[in-house]
Amino acid sequence: MAQPADGKSVANGTAYRALVRMAARFAARRRFLRRQIYEIVEIGRGDDRASRLFDAFIIALIALNIAAFMAETVPELSAAYGPWFRAFEAFSVAIFTIEYGLRIWTAVEMPFLSPWRARLHLATRGYLIIDLLAILPFYLGGLLGLDLRVLRVLRLLRFFKLSRYSPAMHTLLRVLRNEQRSLMGAGLLLVAALLLSATGMYYIEGSTQPDNFGSVPMSAYWAMTTLTTVGYDDATPVTALGKLWSMVTMLCGLCVLALPVAIISSGFAQEVGRRDFVVTWSLMSRIPLLAELDARQVAKVMPLLHAHNLPPNVEVIAEGEPCKAMYFVAAGQVRLRGAEHDHTYMTGALFRRGQAPRR
Repeated sequence: MAQPADGKSVANGTAYRALVRMAARFAARRRFLRRQIYEIVEIGRGDDRASRLFDAFIIALIALNIAAFMAETVPELSAAYGPWFRAFEAFSVAIFTIEYGLRIWTAVEMPFLSPWRARLHLATRGYLIIDLLAILPFYLGGLLGLDLRVLRVLRLLRFFKLSRYSPAMHTLLRVLRNEQRSLMGAGLLLVAALLLSATGMYYIEGSTQPDNFGSVPMSAYWAMTTLTTVGYDDATPVTALGKLWSMVTMLCGLCVLALPVAIISSGFAQEVGRRDFVVTWSLMSRIPLLAELDARQVAKVMPLLHAHNLPPNVEVIAEGEPCKAMYFVAAGQVRLRGAEHDHTYMTGALFRRGQAPRR
């Protein structure tokens, strides 16, 4: 009686271990698949062909959605191709929904956060909110049967999905965030100039043209068009003092409106400089010789470092030309083509030979 029981327990233990190994392999494959998808859907995470094809497909689909939205507003095209527009809209929403779901599912690959905190953090970011609002009208109108034609304008939010694929847009948004206090100050100056010019024109032209300048709010319309140098002809001063006040207002408008442009351009230049510093020094710090430098030594070394962004298949150093600098590969790879052998330098490597590397 004991022998069969022992055999049965051994068989059960073997089956249990087999199930554990199977579950472990399934979990490992699931994690590997999730990581691969994360590398593909998250811009800047992957540099393979699948990632580039995915990005190109989403960008093309967004562009086609904007074109379809505009074409659908033409009565003739809407009447002739209405079913095609609706089918394309359903197809696009399905793709964007899958994209949204994949981004939420792979959010656990973000380091230093628990799975649910990572998903919540990603779902509350601006890009994911835009993704959700871009597909929400379709489900609210189709599943709930609501007439939300006004909310269809949210389909234009799909255009802002392109900002995810634009490094320059990322830089501009950082500049606006960093310079928000200065921009708010420039906005207050604009409001002060608007109130001052509107009040002055009210007292100067109010009795002469009560229809156009009979109150400060009515004069504010003229003040805004004059400060911005648009100058509509529906409200113009007729007295000499009013015309003089108009010239002063236009000069003030040029000065005040130039402030935000100067603030943004200066901030953009500083942001680009900081980005180059981070890229170059983060790479230099991988070298033991430079990693131990202190702040004063870094300040001396940094002016000697220059970042270069080269297209593929460009010759960096001509064959036989003496190399007068040391090159570090920040991203991509460089191929050294010599007479005797070839060598490929990957990200983080350096080269300083006089052969002809190709990026």
